[in-house]
Amino acid sequence: MTPESRTDVRLDLAEKGRAPDGSPTTLDRRLFMQLNAFTGCENVAPLTRALDDAGLDGVLYESAHDPRGVALLTFAENPAHLVDTVRPFLATSAFSRLEWQPSFAMLGRTYSIGYEADLADALVHRPRSRVKDPSYDWAVWYPLRRSGAFERLSADEQRAALMEHGGIGRRFGADGHAHDIRLACHGLDIQDNDFVIGLVGPQLHPLSTVVQAMRRTVQTSVYVERMGPFFVGRAVWRGTNS
Repeated sequence: MTPESRTDVRLDLAEKGRAPDGSPTTLDRRLFMQLNAFTGCENVAPLTRALDDAGLDGVLYESAHDPRGVALLTFAENPAHLVDTVRPFLATSAFSRLEWQPSFAMLGRTYSIGYEADLADALVHRPRSRVKDPSYDWAVWYPLRRSGAFERLSADEQRAALMEHGGIGRRFGADGHAHDIRLACHGLDIQDNDFVIGLVGPQLHPLSTVVQAMRRTVQTSVYVERMGPFFVGRAVWRGTNS
């Protein structure tokens, strides 16, 4: 009987990490991040003014695919913010005159994989700072779904696949070419995807290249069932909230 199936064991839903000395750590915090995309925008100035007036924390992107497309990334530790604050803002501001694009709707939460030395940084501070970094103008956001076969692998097999995949991302990040934001979206995604991935960097070419490189990994080539659609954009506005 697993701990999850026993009614006398209290579930521990905190994120798990590991301190430098090897001892386990936990933190019950995470960042919820949401991307809402729109078309029909001929001028972003009314949108940026509305965002400034509302004092929202987020990033506005101009689409590289749609000449009238934009996307707004918002985030908060409390998901109620997305419903209580962001939702009415989008319904009553200049965004309400645009056409919402459901195929690009993405919602996910940061998560740990059990080895993070600084959980607060990995789960909250780093994702926010990456998307708001003024030197990272370009972004690629996309959802993905793993096949069920990955979940049937042993823990060691899963770890090996993830290490190969993660090693590519770390090399691109170490050289300043691309940084990733990993979000779990189980039960949150309208297309039943498992994860949302954000890639940000100073140039677009490396973001495309890191996706290309990861296609050859075991995780992507064997165990990813589908990826996309891809939203590709350049930041035109960033919130000033800390």
